[in-house]
Amino acid sequence: MHQILILSGKGGTGKTTVASAFIKLSEAKAYADCDTDAPNLHLVMGSYEQDQKRDYRGLPKAVIDPDLCINCNKCYEVCRFDAIKPGNPYRIIPIACEGCNYCTHVCPVEAIHSEEAKVGDLKLLKRNNEVFSTATLLMGSGNTGKLVSEVKNQLKEVGSEHEVAILDGSPGIGCPVIASLSGVDLALMVAEPSLSGLSDLKRVIASARQLQVPVAVIVNKYDTNERKSAEIEVYCYKEGIPFLGKIPYDKMATAAINRGKTLVEIESLGAGAIRTIYENTLQLMKERIHI
Repeated sequence: MHQILILSGKGGTGKTTVASAFIKLSEAKAYADCDTDAPNLHLVMGSYEQDQKRDYRGLPKAVIDPDLCINCNKCYEVCRFDAIKPGNPYRIIPIACEGCNYCTHVCPVEAIHSEEAKVGDLKLLKRNNEVFSTATLLMGSGNTGKLVSEVKNQLKEVGSEHEVAILDGSPGIGCPVIASLSGVDLALMVAEPSLSGLSDLKRVIASARQLQVPVAVIVNKYDTNERKSAEIEVYCYKEGIPFLGKIPYDKMATAAINRGKTLVEIESLGAGAIRTIYENTLQLMKERIHI
């Protein structure tokens, strides 16, 4: 399975708009939303016949057995995260617990143990022969990168017979982005023509290069700042990065998404630009990855 990942380095650039359009144009049968903090690809992908959901457990949290607790206060004294609430019995505040296990070592009666806590919901959606892997991280939970890896592993397990998979990535350059980049065949960067857009683009490209992932760049809403858009093109030329096209600002994009449709399901300037970019991406994949 060849994987095309859509990234940007920052939020709000139009990653999901491009990813959903690519899924529709390619008639992809395997795709995933790797933005587990705020997944939204499902909003434009319609309904599914099967919806499988299971708990994802990660960081261990401390648990106090009320039948064994003697209220000695030692756990409260050593907790640096204010995760222990004194009382009769003492109890743990799960959202504050960092799983350091210090309290388990100081408890004189072994009333405290650790358990893997639920940190998110892992979902697998199916429709005909399409599979869609996604997940939602619970508020205040960590382990985002590991959950993204589970999203990708789940897609590989059920969609390995499909030739191409489209992945909608996370904003930024943190753990979820690193996990998203691992093992993909191409990272398509959606740049925003702004000062921060160019800065964040450079950072996420540096991250992809460290992982030896091929990259290409497009600019969304290029006509909102044509000077900055030109700077991005020049940067790509100097760095030897394929520049695959520009998408104009298109009010129809919002209208399409509000109706639960991808941009390429309507006729507009933006839709035409994305179709051209999709063809350029396929050509690049054929040349470099022999897809």
